[in-house]
Amino acid sequence: MSIDSGQPATPDPRRWKALGVLGLIQFMLILDVTVVNVALPRIQDDLSFSESGLAWVVNGYILMAGGLLLLGGRLADILGRRRLFLLGVAVFAIASATCGAAVDPGMLVASRFLQGAGEAMAAPASLGLIALLFPDPRERMKALGLWGGIAGLGGTSGTVISGALVNYVSWRWIFFVNLPVAVFALLMVPRLVSESRMVRGSGQRPDFAGAITGTAGLIAVVDGLLQAATHDWGSYQVLTPLLGGVALLVGMVWIEARSESPLIPLEFFKNRTRVVTNFTTLFFSSAFFSYFFLLTLFMQQVLHYSPIKAGAAYLPFGVTIGMGIGLGTALMPRLGVKPLLTGGFFLCAVGLWMTAAIDVHAGYTGDIVPGMIVLGLGSGISFPAIGNASLHQVTGQDSSLASGVQNAMQQVGGALGLSCLVTLALRHAGSQMRDGTDPQVAATHGYALAYHVGAVLLVIGGVLVLALLEHVLATPRNPMVEVEDVGTVAGTAEVAAPTA
Repeated sequence: MSIDSGQPATPDPRRWKALGVLGLIQFMLILDVTVVNVALPRIQDDLSFSESGLAWVVNGYILMAGGLLLLGGRLADILGRRRLFLLGVAVFAIASATCGAAVDPGMLVASRFLQGAGEAMAAPASLGLIALLFPDPRERMKALGLWGGIAGLGGTSGTVISGALVNYVSWRWIFFVNLPVAVFALLMVPRLVSESRMVRGSGQRPDFAGAITGTAGLIAVVDGLLQAATHDWGSYQVLTPLLGGVALLVGMVWIEARSESPLIPLEFFKNRTRVVTNFTTLFFSSAFFSYFFLLTLFMQQVLHYSPIKAGAAYLPFGVTIGMGIGLGTALMPRLGVKPLLTGGFFLCAVGLWMTAAIDVHAGYTGDIVPGMIVLGLGSGISFPAIGNASLHQVTGQDSSLASGVQNAMQQVGGALGLSCLVTLALRHAGSQMRDGTDPQVAATHGYALAYHVGAVLLVIGGVLVLALLEHVLATPRNPMVEVEDVGTVAGTAEVAAPTA
């Protein structure tokens, strides 16, 4: 079924139930970005991962998700959002099963890549199923706030859930628990959501070459950065993937410039608010993903926390990020996106700088929690602002594309930031150990340096927002998402919101 233009949208009576099911899947997809963090030390021991290789358990997922999200968004527009959502959830479920059954590093990383591909199909299609469900601007803003809250909590509660499963069952169950959720969605979504796809351009061939080339280039660049943790920058192990990745990324730009149906039409970049928001998301995600990865290793390998204790240690983060999301959603109609996003970035920078004060004798209450609370509050304030600004003046016709762009920036920023900051931490620690420093002290110094750099990145992002972002109010009378060319197809939607 296609979307008819020119007809008033009628609210679907199933819309809140549909939002609940779609939100549950979004929670699961975002959960799998962070759910592995607490399990990393156990995974490393059981499957014999190297320090730098362990980062691929996270990066494999977010690189595929980020690299293919643009293609997923366009396929959702052309082939049908419900259809692609169901296919993505099925792929994600199969990959979750093989992750849990992994017997060596190669099998787990390959399965994480497949999980990321499943998210790349399901996430933009799912996010593209909201605006038509909520044609009323007030309801749409409420749905966006709920969606942002679900996404944010999914990103933070993964550590708690992972800690309990790893401590009392096995790290393998952090993947197996996805299966019943996926089956539930596959059964319920066809009953609650009707199919929709765009009419205009439905016969165009998506730019598969650009998507594949760009994703391969990102993977190669990240591999080169992670290789630098254990090899010299001038070594072939580092230069070959780095230069090859850059060449592939240049090739992607060349392909996109000549494509009749590019992943991102040039007109998309005419809106300054969206461009600035998507670019600065790279800085935010770099620090956000790295915070969880490095702090989890610090708590378990330096402070010797058990998995359940390390997971529970993030509870203050979950509480404060929820408070920040509520505060940001409430203040956005009055203050607009610009001051909230600037303030959120600066708060996050302060939180990271405070966390960088850790040492081998760090106490949880005095040394970890204060920075965690500030970072959680700043992140929560940022999420609704990022979600609304990234959709500024997006039409219903291209909202799945806009959703894909924003999600891609988050995932790519996380992968690049994680690879850079982990490499920085490992190289700094290795240098100190060669000088005779205790390994745990050296590792802690490496983590602290990475946090300082992450804080600087957030300050740069905040300054860019302050200097370049347009002042736009997100109000029910002036919704950030302008839904156009949508018809009377009940139970469909096109909108996006941030992921943690």
